[in-house]
Amino acid sequence: MKKKTHVNRRGFLRTTLLGAAGSVAATGLVRGNAVLLKKEDLDDKQGFITRKLGKTNIVVPIVSMGVMRADNPGLVKAALDKGIKLLDTAHTYQGGRNEEMLGKLLKDYPRNSYYIATKIKPDGYNKKKGTFTDASKVKTSYMDKFNTSLKRLGLEYVDILYLHAISNREATLYKPILEIMQKLKEEGRTRYLGVSTHSHEPEVIRAAIDSGIYDVVLVAYNFQQSHREDMDKAIEKAVKAGLGVIAMKTMAGGRMNKDKEYPVKAGTALKWALQNPNVTTSIPGFTTFDQLEEDLAVARDVTLSEEEKKELALATRETLYCDGCARCVTQCKKSLPIPDLMRAYMYTYGYRETRKARDLIDELAVTTDACATCDECTVACVKNFAVAGKITDIARLAEVPQEFLT
Repeated sequence: MKKKTHVNRRGFLRTTLLGAAGSVAATGLVRGNAVLLKKEDLDDKQGFITRKLGKTNIVVPIVSMGVMRADNPGLVKAALDKGIKLLDTAHTYQGGRNEEMLGKLLKDYPRNSYYIATKIKPDGYNKKKGTFTDASKVKTSYMDKFNTSLKRLGLEYVDILYLHAISNREATLYKPILEIMQKLKEEGRTRYLGVSTHSHEPEVIRAAIDSGIYDVVLVAYNFQQSHREDMDKAIEKAVKAGLGVIAMKTMAGGRMNKDKEYPVKAGTALKWALQNPNVTTSIPGFTTFDQLEEDLAVARDVTLSEEEKKELALATRETLYCDGCARCVTQCKKSLPIPDLMRAYMYTYGYRETRKARDLIDELAVTTDACATCDECTVACVKNFAVAGKITDIARLAEVPQEFLT
């Protein structure tokens, strides 16, 4: 990958992506197989590769915006003005301020000029078991949170409404949730329904297909996943069933270890994910104008250079990304929610999102001495994580005052 030239905000806003369509006309590689980009797959104005989201009538560039970490409305405005169409947020992001920021900004845009997705995780969910426990509480909570989100956004409807961060078939198909989501769709308060998942992705994808309810699946998808073959099969099946597939966590944690060594190059990782033609779009969480520029370049051309292929091969030596296979949980004497703790670790040391990591730790109710009473760790991680050390390290975050979190 060529060295990136720094572009300041004013310089960035003067740049243009017009005339880039020619660079996209080449073929891209998908796990070694050529994929021809058709003329109708290109946005003639911006030169972006575009794809249709399943059976919905949404057509978007292959790069969208994950707004989770963004707190600069100017950056979101630049993304929209440069041709990004889909904005992804959630009820909990930045304690609700993320949706509020979008609500103020979007007042200046015609409603048919963008798509917006938000995600709701209702109360009554047992994260350790991955199940809902109280149907009445779940339905009331989901509706209340959705109403709050819609008010923050200042909208009459969202384009995609997700059941957020589900990890198994049972939760994906939980009937009370499906009933309330379907009701909201029938009322026109959301156009389409989706489910998002950070772990056990193939299982959740197949459950979403079987539901007959969901239109979209938002899944972690990156070059570090050890179950990529199963992922690709599940994604292909989803597309054949008419579901749209959106990729997140494409950077696999951002860095390979906590010491900031071997940073993942966002463009390279993003290209890897988007070379799969069954992935409609991605939601990278860029937070600077330079990062936006880099991601927009990927939206025009997903071809991996020889140098980038070597980067991906070398990047497997270490990792912050946990597959969420959960084999570790049965090995742990205390049945700790290790995959979620590893995700908190990734948020902290990969993305520097300590507040999000702290929220997850608080939700899990894990103490700082969780591993202290074990003489030795009985967990053998398939990715060779030093599990006990990472848990001890990240659990300390529970004692950090909120004002010091980022």
